[in-house]
Amino acid sequence: MDAIEQRLADLEVRLTFIDDTVQALAAADAEQAMRIVELERLLHLLRQELQSARLGPASDPHSEPPPPHY
Repeated sequence: MDAIEQRLADLEVRLTFIDDTVQALAAADAEQAMRIVELERLLHLLRQELQSARLGPASDPHSEPPPPHY
């Protein structure tokens, strides 16, 4: 095998590793994107619950019936 063939073989090996790395990174990116979408959905739900709790009926101690021992 002459020098050019060896260099070509080395480049093919490196290209294979680079291709595997790019595929792994793309898969990780897709997984992270799905996690972000889910976290944004949960954050939206939590904000709605917090807003509902803030706007819900205020607990007025004078409007509640007295405890049974009175």
